[in-house]
Amino acid sequence: MTADTITAADIRINARWLIPIEPANTVLENQAIIIRGNRLAAIIPQTEADRSFRTRETVDLLHHVVMPGLINMHGHAAMALFRGMADDLPLMTWLNDHIWPAEGRFVSEQFIADGTQLAMAEMLRTGTTTFSDMYFFPEIAAQIAHDAGMRAQICFPLLDFPTPWGSGPDEYLSKGADFIDTWKADGYIMPAIGPHAPYTVSDGPMVEAARLSESSGAPIQIHLHETAFEVAEASEKLGKRPTTRLADLGVLRPETQCVHMTQIDDGDIGLLKQSGAQVIHCPESNLKLASGFCPTQKLLDHGINVAIGTDGAASNNDLDLFGELRTAAMIAKVVAADASALSAHKALEMATINGARALGRAHELGSLVEGKLADIIAIDLSDPFLQPVYDPASHLVYSNHGRSVSHSWINGVPQLQDGRLTRIDVADLMLRVEDWAGRIRTQAE
Repeated sequence: MTADTITAADIRINARWLIPIEPANTVLENQAIIIRGNRLAAIIPQTEADRSFRTRETVDLLHHVVMPGLINMHGHAAMALFRGMADDLPLMTWLNDHIWPAEGRFVSEQFIADGTQLAMAEMLRTGTTTFSDMYFFPEIAAQIAHDAGMRAQICFPLLDFPTPWGSGPDEYLSKGADFIDTWKADGYIMPAIGPHAPYTVSDGPMVEAARLSESSGAPIQIHLHETAFEVAEASEKLGKRPTTRLADLGVLRPETQCVHMTQIDDGDIGLLKQSGAQVIHCPESNLKLASGFCPTQKLLDHGINVAIGTDGAASNNDLDLFGELRTAAMIAKVVAADASALSAHKALEMATINGARALGRAHELGSLVEGKLADIIAIDLSDPFLQPVYDPASHLVYSNHGRSVSHSWINGVPQLQDGRLTRIDVADLMLRVEDWAGRIRTQAE
């Protein structure tokens, strides 16, 4: 490009601060992000952008941090309709006596459609641009996310017993294979396989899930080593820990995303490293259900990729990934007995580039680099309670909450403008949510 060349583009974002994630530990000031179509055309100083680009739209964010959109790597989106329904209970009591019976009564295609949209509204409002979902009627969740222009990994469920989506493993796998074929080439939806947990999926379906992953390229996401009881029961009944069993069955692979991992030892870490499997940390759900602590710094020190998720709103009880980052950083320091563990920049990586790596999409997502997809968020730091600002990265992890997110773009398309959702009719959505709440309250009485 010569000094006299002026290039046309679509959107220019002028940022007070920019955290690109790559290169690591970087905070830039007074940068211009140039979007052409659905890609990042340039990230350059604003004075240089004045000379080099003309855009049809300019967004001035004078008090904001601009960074890649957050990637929420684990959740059950439609469970947002169960938020706060059965709090203060142990995991198995929560599941067996409350959640699974409620799912049997209420889960339907319309429940999934409305609950998923409710979760998406919250996630978009708090900075998430890509989410992973593991729940029933995945074809409905996929269509809802696609229609809203939100990126999502949608995992079809696999269990040994009947659910509202199917009669058992054979039907789940058959429908799941069709689901993968339908969505595998889509730009927004990433189909995946979701065996619920080692204690709900027997060896045969586990092996079939691994085969389907290998043949289709679809990732596997599984709840693993979530509680001490799970690990102790498996060791007693099978004579091996769940990670060992999954490794023996061929389920632990680079495409496998292991969710929770609160009860792990050096042997488990060795298997994770050998297999290349990913770990998805859900700190607030783990705390609320008293499941335990994932040793994130130890995993990172062993070269294991660790991404982050909120889990569902029924066990969190929110989908604010910035809040999750703060909790993750605090826990990591206590578990490692080291105040320098999981620095602010490393925490931000967990919610961006590490999530992209877990999805196999690090070449397109997770950092603001020329040529990558234009999934971008802006956080307004002008609030008096966020002053003064010495280190924007530290602020985002330790001082910020997701409601400070003011703008977002996915694929270069605005999703949030000055705190207002552009693709979801919130007023209409709230009417549907209140209708569901009334039905659920009536059944609970």
